[in-house]
Amino acid sequence: MTVIFDLVLPIIVILIIIIFVSIMWPLLLGAAWSPTSVRIVDRMLEMAEIDSGDVVYDLGSGDGRIVVEAARKYRAKGVGIEVDPLRVIWSIINVYVLRLNGSVRIVWGNIFHQDISDATIVTLFLWQRTNQKLKIKLQNELKPGTRVVSYIWTFDDWIPVGADEDNRVYLYVIGQSNIIE
Repeated sequence: MTVIFDLVLPIIVILIIIIFVSIMWPLLLGAAWSPTSVRIVDRMLEMAEIDSGDVVYDLGSGDGRIVVEAARKYRAKGVGIEVDPLRVIWSIINVYVLRLNGSVRIVWGNIFHQDISDATIVTLFLWQRTNQKLKIKLQNELKPGTRVVSYIWTFDDWIPVGADEDNRVYLYVIGQSNIIE
């Protein structure tokens, strides 16, 4: 019995450490995972006026539901960027099971260190301070006309071109929203 306990205990400890790091790491980088409801995902994509020619990047993609929905419903390409390795694995498995691997790519990494320049739509549900830190990256990498849709949190000094105040979804367009007169 002690031999089994000696083998199982380290495995349990390692799993607890992995889960703890998986939860804490995203918190340190800018947002905790909080799944966006299907209703809000639909609203975000509707406000972005998505179509099959779009490339949707979801920054902090969690379980990948936004890029999966973009590919399934609108036939758009999707790229999810997520720092949590467990959610990345979950997302990749989900994309594979849904047979969307030709349309959706999940990237394990820090959103601040990934090239997002080919995005036509960027979605995010981060924290206010993370949005603020992200503004310069968005302005530098995204082409004019790229739509940025944020759930709950806004961008200081940017003017949304569309807002659904009831659902707290805000649409920004690079080259319009970020021009301060």
